Amino acid sequence: MIYSLHGKITLIKNDFVVLEVAGIGYKVYVGSLALELRKSQDLFLYTYQVVRENALDLFGFKNQSELQLFELLISISGIGPKVALAIMSVTTPASLKRAVVSQSTDELTKVSGIGKKNAQKIIIELANKIDRIEVEGKEEKDFDLEVYETLEALGFDRSEIRKALSEIDRESDEDKIKQALKVLGK
Repeated sequence: MIYSLHGKITLIKNDFVVLEVAGIGYKVYVGSLALELRKSQDLFLYTYQVVRENALDLFGFKNQSELQLFELLISISGIGPKVALAIMSVTTPASLKRAVVSQSTDELTKVSGIGKKNAQKIIIELANKIDRIEVEGKEEKDFDLEVYETLEALGFDRSEIRKALSEIDRESDEDKIKQALKVLGK
């Protein structure tokens, strides 16, 4: 099992990067993280390797809490690695924890292909497991669903919003929205 990779980015696509490590290029699915990266950047990723009959895929994460969340999500029946990565593109470990505790399906139903029933199933299955996720870093602690939804209602893409929110200082909701709009307006 490949647990982590550290190398230079040689190619960036919508949902994956090619990370060159010791002369070998690894295709690593990173979801919306790809929008935050640039070619030739030095990058460290925690990885999860999925072995199937006709494929060998790597999924990359910037910290261990994201890796833990991914592992919990794919342990749910009917949630594969691509769907888990899509969920993680619109949420963070901390915000998903809040959604599970409050039993709110709103955040999960934003993911293409996840309806209210599937969102409820995910919340029920994660209820006893969610405490295993350790929340790391500023973004996960300060992610604000209300601000996210406001910016989405203004027509911004989910991945752009997530990137903008990771770049701003956290104060009142109004300040967060103003700062995010400045970042998104670049």
